[in-house]
Amino acid sequence: MQTELIKELNKVLKAFPQFWNGDKLHRSMVSEAISKKQPDLIKALVTNEKIKSVYGTDVDGVLIFDFDKLRSLLKYKEYWNNSFTKYRNKVGLSSEGKYLDYSSDVVLDFPFKDCFLEGGMTKEDCGKNEIYYNENIAADEIDRLFSPKALVKTARYDKNGKSSKITKISVDDNLIIKGNNLIALNLLKLTHKEKVKLIYIDPPYNTGSDGFKYNDKFNHSTWLTFIKNRLESAKELLSDDAFICCHIDDSESHYLKVLMDMVFGADNYINTFYIQVRYANKTLKQDMSFHKQIEQVHIYRKSNKAEPNLNETEKGFEKYTHYIEELKDGKEMVLGGKKTIIFDESSYRVLKKEPSEIGLKEIWATGSILDGNSSGRFFRDFLSDRKKTDGLGVLYKVYGIGDDGFDYRYFTGPKKESATKGKYYQGVPTAQLNNKNAQNTTPIENFYDLASYFGNCRHEGGVELRSGKKPEFLLKTIINHFSNQNDLILDFHLGSATTCAVAHKMGRRYIGIEQMDYIKDICIPRMVNVINGDKTGISKDVGWQGGGGFIYTELMELNAYFVHEIQKAQSTEELEKLFAVMKIEAHLNYQVALENVLCAEYEVDGIFRKVAFSELELHEQKQLLIEILDKNQLYVNASDMDDSDLNISESDKAFTRSFYGME
Repeated sequence: MQTELIKELNKVLKAFPQFWNGDKLHRSMVSEAISKKQPDLIKALVTNEKIKSVYGTDVDGVLIFDFDKLRSLLKYKEYWNNSFTKYRNKVGLSSEGKYLDYSSDVVLDFPFKDCFLEGGMTKEDCGKNEIYYNENIAADEIDRLFSPKALVKTARYDKNGKSSKITKISVDDNLIIKGNNLIALNLLKLTHKEKVKLIYIDPPYNTGSDGFKYNDKFNHSTWLTFIKNRLESAKELLSDDAFICCHIDDSESHYLKVLMDMVFGADNYINTFYIQVRYANKTLKQDMSFHKQIEQVHIYRKSNKAEPNLNETEKGFEKYTHYIEELKDGKEMVLGGKKTIIFDESSYRVLKKEPSEIGLKEIWATGSILDGNSSGRFFRDFLSDRKKTDGLGVLYKVYGIGDDGFDYRYFTGPKKESATKGKYYQGVPTAQLNNKNAQNTTPIENFYDLASYFGNCRHEGGVELRSGKKPEFLLKTIINHFSNQNDLILDFHLGSATTCAVAHKMGRRYIGIEQMDYIKDICIPRMVNVINGDKTGISKDVGWQGGGGFIYTELMELNAYFVHEIQKAQSTEELEKLFAVMKIEAHLNYQVALENVLCAEYEVDGIFRKVAFSELELHEQKQLLIEILDKNQLYVNASDMDDSDLNISESDKAFTRSFYGME
């Protein structure tokens, strides 16, 4: 494979036969000649428009030419084969280009770090031999890959959940895009640069079973390149006071942390949320040596202008509505060094009345509460295991705990044999009693026990996703701390659309991107349910009653159409017929000898056995045909949308022009 730049460089160097041995270029001789500033060679290089555009900079009419950068192209042999990269050896921490451990600025290096991974992954189980485009050497190819695309099948879904064709988009519109997320992110850089307040993503974890099916030879570095490309594009969309939250598990968490340090700056790391996603006694596989209970959310800000929303204590007494009556004397004892009176179920009652400064707030002693304050810790350490001793439904009056208008605090134990949770009743904090209009804040927790939410989120939104669905409560927590009303939120690994659903219910604007076909079966129906007043998830917490709307649009498929057709094929005969159409209508890799595709022999088991196309397994035949497609042409460029052969509707053309501000 030769990029436009290398083709042009070879054309210039052909005028210097001393650098060639047949078709082989002596790159070291060229590099030495450049170093010595050989006049005729220098003149030929600096006057070539393509080479000058990459390595030259005009400063007030004076050309500054970066010869060292050009020599680096000649130095690394990897630039001259399919990888186009100088990062070839291993993944690890390096400093000044060397894998060292001395004190210095340390960054993460990995193969293909200086490349864009070709945007060819369109189906979870579609692995391929990837092509990596070097950011400088393959600039033309990258420009074509990320050029504006035509937007089709555009529709607005209104508050009744009905769709209608539209021709315009405004800054306040919510948007869901179907298409490759790297390409879509680069389109948004043209329209939404520095406008996004919060990005939440839940990318593939690279566990081997999560849908990340790229080339095994460079799977680890491919994943890092995949994420790096998207993080760098996403960074340009963030406003100066914005945040990005990236959900991951420990398969790649530590590498992701260093990668995000590199992209966003280590000084902009805020925190990591640790999320308990399943109960300790719920195993995924019996043959696992370790049980994964915790996932992480790495949180970064764009700059020091970003400030999270801290936890706020309540104003007034609206939550202090519970009152406890002691009907009989209880049994006194000492627990945890504190005087405690135990009342059986017949010796007290809990009433709910109008709120007041002598009322109590009911709090479940569970999850992060058990570690987060003195009452939670007391319940955890001294009360949680006492149901066999004291019975069910008892009340504990514990003296010398809490900071409110009382010198005691009430706790209740489990009321059922199968239950483990209890409650405690807190009075109005002393500081709030002394200043009834004060609005106090407390730090944001970084551990959340959401095992029950993950276990029960399967049907949230009225749709199901086979795996990886996140509960609305998690997104509510993140959106609440890192955005405000009417802020713009982006999720470019949309999945089951939880981010957009929660943003909609919480009064935020949003953009969601998903390239998988289930966007039509899961994302859109879920968002229609939200508009129609979905009652699941956080709806009750935020008082959601329905309303609003969103726009759905797709990047118009070109070669992506053939990818889908290949994937749907059920036989070799279907693929052979499709290949005949592809040769006429598809954009194919120009390096492929099309006449040999069906009749060449393909190596399968090393050098000992080769088979013809018809003898390959069906999935291998599909992979082969997908690989010969030019992935730069997955989607139709906006500049070509007036081509009558594409049959793009006038409303879609108008919407595309409105989206890019072409009007």
